[in-house]
Amino acid sequence: MALLLWAVCLLAAVSQLQRGPTEQITLLPNQDGKPSAVIITSAGKDTVLDKPYQTAAVDSHGAVATNGDSAEIKKRYGALLDTLPQRAAVFVVYFLTDSDNLTPESSAQLAQIKEQLASRPAPEIIVIGHTDTVAKREYNDALSLKRAETVKRILVEAGIAPDQIVVQGRGERELLIQTADGVDEPRNRRVEIRVR
Repeated sequence: MALLLWAVCLLAAVSQLQRGPTEQITLLPNQDGKPSAVIITSAGKDTVLDKPYQTAAVDSHGAVATNGDSAEIKKRYGALLDTLPQRAAVFVVYFLTDSDNLTPESSAQLAQIKEQLASRPAPEIIVIGHTDTVAKREYNDALSLKRAETVKRILVEAGIAPDQIVVQGRGERELLIQTADGVDEPRNRRVEIRVR
């Protein structure tokens, strides 16, 4: 009986050694294209992954082996990678002075924005209105909300469900271009459309 138990333990140990890495880490590319890195500390040593699809395999003794075969990762995990959500997007449209009317350039741009939103199965959208510093703060708060509501209405008319859109007005609190009070700055008269 003892011999049988010893043989089973030996087989289990050999099987464990042949399994390969106990942990595998793969650095995926950032959705925004910016570089990133991860540091793996094992057996008192640091290993840095700083290239997209670079992989580190950590064995049962803490040894780390790396490779950077992006084609292999895409082949092996392609179906999983395809299920990742689309990256977040931010669109900005601009408004005429003291109104919730889009500039002609932004009106033209809205068609492209609607097309991109339609390609997302269930977008979560935050529409944030902003103003310049010409009027009083209370007025700007109301105007920024009115601008955001205008964009929401346009998106709903384009087929986006109203419950997928959150609207906020920030007035002159988050200026794109820092100005003194009372300055007419076209780039501050905007609505940001943030999509996840």
